[in-house]
Amino acid sequence: MKRTLALTLLALAAAACSDSSPQPGPARPAELTHVDLPNHPSLTPLPDPEQNGGHTGRAPRRLTVAQLRESIATVTAGTRQWSQLNTLAASLGQADFALTNAESTEANLVFAKFLEDGAREVCLNVARDDLNRAQDARILWPELPGTGRDFTLVDDGTVQKNLATLSVRFWGSPFNADELAVWTQDFKGFAANAKRANRPEQAWGAVCIAMMTDPRFFTY
Repeated sequence: MKRTLALTLLALAAAACSDSSPQPGPARPAELTHVDLPNHPSLTPLPDPEQNGGHTGRAPRRLTVAQLRESIATVTAGTRQWSQLNTLAASLGQADFALTNAESTEANLVFAKFLEDGAREVCLNVARDDLNRAQDARILWPELPGTGRDFTLVDDGTVQKNLATLSVRFWGSPFNADELAVWTQDFKGFAANAKRANRPEQAWGAVCIAMMTDPRFFTY
């Protein structure tokens, strides 16, 4: 019995002496290892707005119904508004927060059709009002002196000056030279048709309709 106990104690002592596993030492403070990162890739700058149709970074967006209402009020100096705008608001994309809770700003065919109707109403009403306004109070032909109603008699220089004023009024930007020449010829056709129909308001009213249905008016 004593011999067995002695052998057991000897075996345990030998196992303790042969255990060479490292013992934990005192904790050392953490060290940060520097990592060399590659150079950042070069960035392509945004295009110059003047060379990109006036846009940088995103595609044009269509006006909301509220913005359209304000834009019409601005270009008509608050004198006229589209009478059916509230009635057609849902068709034009305004959210009702019952069936739709997000404003649609898609320039689809429905929007284009209704906007043409609205532009015709607003522009012809403003043009009729202008027939009885003094030059400094006119909305659509403020650059034309006098009270004449035969716009076929207006010289090209005066027509172009008035067109330039309207382009800034409706779009916030002037025509370039080539575009101004095209619009001048278009106006001559409008003026001739208005004279034949004895409807002088249609001359500048047609210009107004064309400008209000141009994407430069209802997109930004």
